[in-house]
Amino acid sequence: MSSLYTRSKDLFYTRRSPSDLPLSSRSLTTRSLSERTSRVAAGLGSTPQDGATDRGLVRSTSYTIPRETPVVNLSRVQDKADLQNYKKMYEGALAENKKLKSRLEVSKQELTKIQTQVDKITQKHDRISEMVLETEKKEKRVLEKQVSEMEEKFKMLTNLKSENQKLKDENGALIRVISKLSK
Repeated sequence: MSSLYTRSKDLFYTRRSPSDLPLSSRSLTTRSLSERTSRVAAGLGSTPQDGATDRGLVRSTSYTIPRETPVVNLSRVQDKADLQNYKKMYEGALAENKKLKSRLEVSKQELTKIQTQVDKITQKHDRISEMVLETEKKEKRVLEKQVSEMEEKFKMLTNLKSENQKLKDENGALIRVISKLSK
């Protein structure tokens, strides 16, 4: 009954058509359907229950019948088993969610630790780079100052050389004048 009927939400069983069945059971169902149809047509239903089922099959391949009490009891037992299975699945999913949440929290904490470490390192790097820039600026100023002092000394040196040359020329002229006078 379970292979040919499906349970709907309205607590009725609905007959499946042979095309909905798998190929292996479809050939058996089609064969048994044709045999039952021919038996019903000939009036050879073996039992009253088979005759009723066969007549129903002849009328339509898709119909619904109300559930009977034994089926409802079987359904309730099956529903309880399904409910227990769902409870187990739900509890398993909850446990897995808790594990995942705890792992997520641990990961978040690690991430914040790493972010604070990165922030500290970047701050240190920034301070160091600022210090390096300041020292470079100081060294540049000192070097510029030294260069300007050397340029001034170089100008003074050239001035002194030119003065020294003038003094040498005057000294040579005075020596000539003295030598002419002493003759």
